Amino acid sequence: MKMRNLRTERQPKLMIIPMIDIIFFLLVFFIMSTLYMVDQQTIPVNLPQAASAQNDKPLSVAVAVTKEGRILFEQEEIPLELVKKRVQLELAKQRDIVFVLRSDKMAEYGKVVAVLDELKLAGAQRVSIATERKDK
Repeated sequence: MKMRNLRTERQPKLMIIPMIDIIFFLLVFFIMSTLYMVDQQTIPVNLPQAASAQNDKPLSVAVAVTKEGRILFEQEEIPLELVKKRVQLELAKQRDIVFVLRSDKMAEYGKVVAVLDELKLAGAQRVSIATERKDK
């Protein structure tokens, strides 16, 4: 007489089809979410030309102070006394101009402040100081 084992050994079944469905749903979710994060410009358009068109990006002028104390206004060396006059000429051309002050870290602090003061006295409203990103 053959007796049946009371403990039936059942192997667990790995259902692969629902797992594939879940993976595809996740894939579609991530693809759709990244599409909305990126600014898409997929339609090529040839814009018409106009004589009164304006550039949205403001013009920037670089003002640099070297570690020796020399002042460079757009790659041209000028004395401190002429900075105010030169800034006023640039502001007369375009009012919303941005002045970017770049200084060597070994430059004399008083010289950098003097150049910044001349920029402000000349009427420059938008002055930014250039720096480098510190790596962590």
